[in-house]
Amino acid sequence: MATAPSASRLLVVDDDADMLRLLSMRLQAAGYRVATAASAESALAQLELERPQLMISDVRLPGLDGLALFDEVHRRHPSMPVILLTAHGTIPDAVEATRRGVFTYLTKPYDGKDLLERIAQALALVSPAPASAQGDEAWRAEIVSRSARMADLLAEARMVARSDASVLLRGDSGSGKEMLARAIHRASARAGKPFIAVNCGAIPEALLESELFGHVKGAFTDAVTNRQGLFQAADGGTLLLDEIGDMPPALQVKLLRVLQERAVRPVGSSQSHNVDVRIISATHRDLEAAMAAGQFREDLYYRLNVVTLTLPTLAERREDIPLLANHFLDKLAAKYGRRLSGFAPEALKALIGAAWPGNVRQLYNVVEQVCALATTPLVPLALVQRALRVPSVQVLTYAEAKQRFEREYLVGLLKLTDGSVADAARLADRNRTEFYRLLQKHALTPGHFQSSGAERGLSPPGDDDK
Repeated sequence: MATAPSASRLLVVDDDADMLRLLSMRLQAAGYRVATAASAESALAQLELERPQLMISDVRLPGLDGLALFDEVHRRHPSMPVILLTAHGTIPDAVEATRRGVFTYLTKPYDGKDLLERIAQALALVSPAPASAQGDEAWRAEIVSRSARMADLLAEARMVARSDASVLLRGDSGSGKEMLARAIHRASARAGKPFIAVNCGAIPEALLESELFGHVKGAFTDAVTNRQGLFQAADGGTLLLDEIGDMPPALQVKLLRVLQERAVRPVGSSQSHNVDVRIISATHRDLEAAMAAGQFREDLYYRLNVVTLTLPTLAERREDIPLLANHFLDKLAAKYGRRLSGFAPEALKALIGAAWPGNVRQLYNVVEQVCALATTPLVPLALVQRALRVPSVQVLTYAEAKQRFEREYLVGLLKLTDGSVADAARLADRNRTEFYRLLQKHALTPGHFQSSGAERGLSPPGDDDK
């Protein structure tokens, strides 16, 4: 029987308390970390806190059944293997379960050794056993995260790395596409060979062909020597074509030919050179829309898009912001020789609530700025606000949000009625006594919203409005 990876966490779901306890004890004895849930709803709540490597669930559950639970888990975490257990198994049930993507389906009473073998097989598919736990993390050491979405993405990236399939990385600018491409390269059999990245949108069209494929002496005015292209430089390794959506149409044709023939011909040469390169491409553009507009070749798209991995924005993984901010602060403080111990609570709250249109790259730049300007060991709120220079998305409590809305609503009514309490109360469908209490609660004075009679062309308000 395969040895249980020490870091493997399993989630076991069963409404039978005795069965749940016995199965949990058996799995813990086999070396797994085990979390339990008595219902599908409880299991889904636990998945929000920490993502397990595998889930084992009974089919008959109160509320959502095991298959419905699997469907929801598969939607959230497509790469997570699920094993279903049931005392009511039938062949059609098993066929339906496996058709929908369940890893395996066992009928109670199941054989304990068989279950452990199936678990080991499932875990081997999503996370092959490393030589050491530390070595297992080395491939993704640059990617700092505790987000469940990132955990799923990294699990898929690890599986993809074992093949030579072309990968298309999608994500907003600054979300970490190049970092993920490097991680895939390090997890692959090509790790000992070169990893080379080129930004297809940053190099003029006239130079990009030479940059990718090389040139021979005399091919054009400035070609004074033979020059090897990036495809040949990356031979045996990985080539990242960043911002592939910005590649000029003429070069798309030549790139397609290289991918088909697995050979490059330098500019001005009549000879081709075989290359063995794994292609990872990345873009923040909508390539489907670009194809519809005739800006991107459909045949090239399908060559590049064998596997798609989509990076979440930083706003979609806010739980990672404190982790990333402190990681960057430690790194930059060491770089600049600064003694910084962390962020003040208000400063960290501002970072968590910020909009982050520039994603992880923007967060790094913000931390670099506060690191350069900080005069105290603890980074204050004022420095963070200065570095952000954009409105923050505040995370309010329900009571705070309600109070803010109520005050803004009252202010709007008083402005609309020129400070007339009677008119404002009527619009709010409240009697004046209650309306006055609301104004007092928010320290609002109606007179502050009244313009002069000359400005309004009206006589001063009556006593009922004072």
